Amino acid sequence: MSAACWLEQNLAAAFESESTTAFRLAAGPGFWVERYGSTALISHRPEIPSTQILAELRAWTDQSTWSPSRVFCRQLVRSPGEKDTPVLLEGDPSVPPREVVVENGLQFKVDFQSGYNPGLFCDQRANRAYLRKLHPKRVLNTFAHTGAFSVAPASVGAETISVDISKSFLQRARRNFELNALPLEHHRFVAEDVPTYLRRLAKRGEAFDAIILDPPTFGRGGSGKTFRIERDFPALLADTLSLARPGAAILLSTNFSEWDADHLATEALRLAPAASFQKIHPPPDFFGNPPSATLWLHM
Repeated sequence: MSAACWLEQNLAAAFESESTTAFRLAAGPGFWVERYGSTALISHRPEIPSTQILAELRAWTDQSTWSPSRVFCRQLVRSPGEKDTPVLLEGDPSVPPREVVVENGLQFKVDFQSGYNPGLFCDQRANRAYLRKLHPKRVLNTFAHTGAFSVAPASVGAETISVDISKSFLQRARRNFELNALPLEHHRFVAEDVPTYLRRLAKRGEAFDAIILDPPTFGRGGSGKTFRIERDFPALLADTLSLARPGAAILLSTNFSEWDADHLATEALRLAPAASFQKIHPPPDFFGNPPSATLWLHM
């Protein structure tokens, strides 16, 4: 546990001043700790005792103006759904496992009983902020999860399409729009297999100023077809590029452990040799080592 890095208290205070209450508190060999509003979430490998991490969390909060009202803990597993639902370590069990958190002034509802992630990937915070600065007119958010990459551009006036195979995720995305008083009139939520829908959009001649492409390492489509990123990413990227307007920005992202940003650039250059790239520095709470490799592709 001595190799753990804990967030400096001045950085935690800076997040608060920026209206952000969801960020990483610590990372070490085999574990990390995140804050989601008034709740702390410990993620750890089975061989790392949660009691040791909890003791370090208490030591950190003793020096802070913030202390969690409850603490959840989940085990890190090889694939989502494999006994990874958080359990309550401390706090009132009668309180619902949901909470509203804030990121750069935008609100998102998280759910600690929803599985692998409560609903907001903190490591993508800088990319969402960059997307807002781009002020795109139309955004396509594929593998949209709970819609954070749709809420962010919608907050600065963009029209969005959020695509995910999961109807429950898209329902949560709609609620996140409602939390931020964003009318749904110019926003679509499509429960469909992403590759199939991309081809449909191309046939309709639709085009976008910004596209989010953050596929899972492995997944199953509605037709029972499987997706493996190392096999299927080139075709997925080709379909995505066909929807990009001149000057469009495309976020390429993956948590596939064998790929980094340079690999994403290599894949992209094969299909778009004239493209340029922009790397966004990871948020400071990720200590220079975010779990996802990300790269912005500019057409």
